Amino acid sequence: MAMSDKPDFLAHDDGDHVAVAVHDVEPGRAPIGYLDGTDAITLEVLEAVPLGHKVALTDVAAGDAVIEYQLPIGRASKSIRTGDYVHTHNVRSIKWQNSVA
Repeated sequence: MAMSDKPDFLAHDDGDHVAVAVHDVEPGRAPIGYLDGTDAITLEVLEAVPLGHKVALTDVAAGDAVIEYQLPIGRASKSIRTGDYVHTHNVRSIKWQNSVA
């Protein structure tokens, strides 16, 4: 990503599993910027991701923690592929982990 290019997604920290859309993003190649100064990357987005929603930066197996801000924010309720839209259909918030599904 050139310095003049604006990212489609922002990730907080290197090692986070997700990045947040800064506008509605359609499937295809998308630049990802990091707020911690990590070099930007380009990712193949597999599905449309609405503004403020997340895309997977890495594969996450069903049952594994989903990391953002270097902290677990949820648990994958099914396997997530790099580039997938990440939301309530495939992640259960850790905040609600003890509630009945």
